[in-house]
Amino acid sequence: MTSFPLRQHIGFFYSTRWYSILGLGALTALALPPVYALPILLLTFGIFGHFLNTVSNWKQAAWAGALFGFGFYATGLYWLINAVMIRADQFWWFIPFPSIGCALILAPTVAIPSALSLLAPAGIRRLALFSATWTLADMSRTFLFSGFTWNSLGSSVAIPGMIGDILIQPAAWIGEDGLTLFLMLFSTLCGTTLIESLLSRQKQEVSYPLSSPCQNLTCQNLTGLQAFYYGISLIVLWVGLGTWRYTTVQPVGKPGPIVVVVQGNVPETDKIGQNSPRDIFTRYLTLTAQGIQKAQALQTSLISHTASHTPINRPIVFLWPETSFPGYDLLQDSPLARKIIMRDATGAQAGFIGALRRDNEGRYRNSLFALAPDGTIEAVYDKARLVPFGEYQPPFIPLQIVPNGGLAAGPGPQTWHLAHISAVGPLICYEVIFSGEITNHKDRPRWLANVTNDAWFGNSAGPRQHLTSVRLRAVEEGLPIARAANTGISAIYNGLGHRLAFLNWGRQGVLVAALPAALPCTLFGHYGQMIPLLLCSVVLCAVFLRGHFLGH
Repeated sequence: MTSFPLRQHIGFFYSTRWYSILGLGALTALALPPVYALPILLLTFGIFGHFLNTVSNWKQAAWAGALFGFGFYATGLYWLINAVMIRADQFWWFIPFPSIGCALILAPTVAIPSALSLLAPAGIRRLALFSATWTLADMSRTFLFSGFTWNSLGSSVAIPGMIGDILIQPAAWIGEDGLTLFLMLFSTLCGTTLIESLLSRQKQEVSYPLSSPCQNLTCQNLTGLQAFYYGISLIVLWVGLGTWRYTTVQPVGKPGPIVVVVQGNVPETDKIGQNSPRDIFTRYLTLTAQGIQKAQALQTSLISHTASHTPINRPIVFLWPETSFPGYDLLQDSPLARKIIMRDATGAQAGFIGALRRDNEGRYRNSLFALAPDGTIEAVYDKARLVPFGEYQPPFIPLQIVPNGGLAAGPGPQTWHLAHISAVGPLICYEVIFSGEITNHKDRPRWLANVTNDAWFGNSAGPRQHLTSVRLRAVEEGLPIARAANTGISAIYNGLGHRLAFLNWGRQGVLVAALPAALPCTLFGHYGQMIPLLLCSVVLCAVFLRGHFLGH
């Protein structure tokens, strides 16, 4: 009998398994934004799941997991190198380390679940244990350094457009980590079953260094056809629930303000080199004035089309990106600059300006200022989640990488109650990636304002992945969100994660949109990370309790 091509490929995988596992991890990163190659997960987790089912001891499983994780994170975080390239004249020696270093640090989050999976018998129970512990390890990344939860597999379903709008709706109940858990269970169980079903049809004996993939086909209480049916059923259920929520949940309460998002498109080299700060300031003033004019026209249009006898005059708010105020002068020390900003934004009830500030102890903070129409500072928010190696330096690093030891962190999520503006939750930069930790749960805002500067990471996957996090937070919390990014990508989403306005990377301009009202507080908004934690616990109980929950 001639050998089946799949058997030859699997045989090659086993003969070069360590290199191949590294490649499987790298291929898995293709499922992440902006590629969204979801079918690749059936292949990569199918082969890796079969490996876990046939591995001889936990040490081999741990090494395989470490290689898989290293390939996954090194590929998915390649764009971190761009931040060092901006200062290559000073940190040229550090160029290879951001993505590789982060991958080395994060590889144990895959190695540990791989090793722990051997606590369960080979088969469906082992794969379910691997999926649950992967999700728990993913959630633990919130606590590494100041937190680094990038490259969550749950973000892979946030495909641009209506398809993604529907697929991300379950995040309102189970959060992004819940999406990761179900995606892992689907990919690992169905993928491994399909791989093993194909292998089981082959009768030719082949010798393999580790173990024969035609023996110990431990998922064969499910046939490939059954796995296909179960997988299709799960997809139909997922899409059905997402469609139901997307078409039935409606905003409640008063609508939000008219938001003007300003994208200055200032190269980071100009900001660092202090090149023409006056020109940068003038650029933002000009764009803001243009945006306010458009907002006033929209305001008039909304009033004229209001069916109510008492039309609502929607307030106007404009957003400048993170650290957008140029030069060494601090906004807090420049009352004249604040007055000039609000003078050119006449008609706006508030302006949110990203800028550095100095606290009473002389420490610098990455902050967001809320300016009143007369230029006075109405509120200040200090970034709480600082970027490791960018804004603060972990104490165990012996080399001085971050100038002056970095910035001081703020206290955490806040809700601003400003004059004439509905309650808003400010967020700076990558704080928005932390699922379940972006709002003050005791004082829920009506909308979210996220300012960021992704110019550091170039026209790469980084800004796209960051934008996906913004969209998922909107769904999880049921809150509209406006995002101002210096070089892009700026966007405005409603509480369903549907895009209302969008300005792509590398463009200068403004976005203007009237924010709808917030949706009712979601299940995830009430209980946060307790929900995916509970779901993982249910899977773990099913794995270890005797019975027929997942088969033997």
